[in-house]
Amino acid sequence: MRHSNQQSVQSSWHRPTVGVATCLVLLGGSLSAQAPAPPRLQTEAIAALRLMGSYLRSLKAFSVDAVTTRDEVTRNGEKVQVAGTVEYLVRTPDHFRADVRTDRKQRQILYNGRVLTVFAPRMLLYATVPAPPTIGTMLDTASKRLRIDFPLADLFLWGTAREGVKELTSARYVGPAYVDGSDTDQYAFRQRGTDWQIWIQRGGTPVPRRLVITTKTNPAMPQYIATLRWNLAATFNDSEFTFVPPKGAQRIAFANWQQARKALTAGSRARGE
Repeated sequence: MRHSNQQSVQSSWHRPTVGVATCLVLLGGSLSAQAPAPPRLQTEAIAALRLMGSYLRSLKAFSVDAVTTRDEVTRNGEKVQVAGTVEYLVRTPDHFRADVRTDRKQRQILYNGRVLTVFAPRMLLYATVPAPPTIGTMLDTASKRLRIDFPLADLFLWGTAREGVKELTSARYVGPAYVDGSDTDQYAFRQRGTDWQIWIQRGGTPVPRRLVITTKTNPAMPQYIATLRWNLAATFNDSEFTFVPPKGAQRIAFANWQQARKALTAGSRARGE
C-alpha cells in the first residue's frame, strides 16, 4: 500500500459485566484463555485481497470516480483536511486518463500508448513525453523516472507481482458493511508504517468501494480516505485519451521531468494556484 482520528473497530457483542466476567473466570479460567487471539494474517483476508486484484486485472475497460479527503500536517503538527476528486478512464492495455482535482490543484494526465501528457488547467501549462507501450510500464516509468504520483495507484498494482501482500504484517476480516448503496466486506491490514482498510463489494464484481490509509510514521497519523464508484460497462473513444491543447495553453520544453516540475511550481506560485 502506498500511503479524523481513527476509531477503534468494535464487535457487535457487548463487553461482559463484572458479574458475568467473574462467573466466566470461576467456571473456566481467565477471559483471555477463553478467547484466543486470531492469527495475525487471516487466510480469508489475504484471499479476498487477491481475488479483488485478479478481478481488477481482468477488466478491459472501466471508469472509476473517487471522492477523497486527505490530511495535511502543518509544521506545528496540526492536521488540516484537503478534499478532492479523482476520475480514471482506463482501456487496457494502453489507454489511460486521470483527472485530479483538489482544494489545492488540478491536473489532467493522458496516455494513449505512445505519449504521456500532464496538463495544469488553471495555469494553462502542459508537458509531454514519449511513453512506454502499456499502462503498467507507463505508470512505473512515470512514478520512478518522472516522479508523478497517481492517487489510488494501488488500483493498478493489485493482482500483479507488486501487489504488496508479502509486506503485510497483519490482515483480518472486520465484518460486513454498507457503502454508498452496496453491500461490502471490510478488511483491515497493516504493514510497516501504514495501517489501511478496504471495503470490497460482495458478489460477482469484487471491486473496492472505500479505502482508508493511515500513515503511522507521522505522529499526527494523517489519513487518506476515498469512496469509489465504478462503471464497468464504460466505452471510450481514442480522442478521450489524446491531449488537445486549449487556446492559450503553453507547452513546457524540458529535458527531464524535474525541469517541468520546477516550471509548474513556479507558475503555480506566480498565479496563486
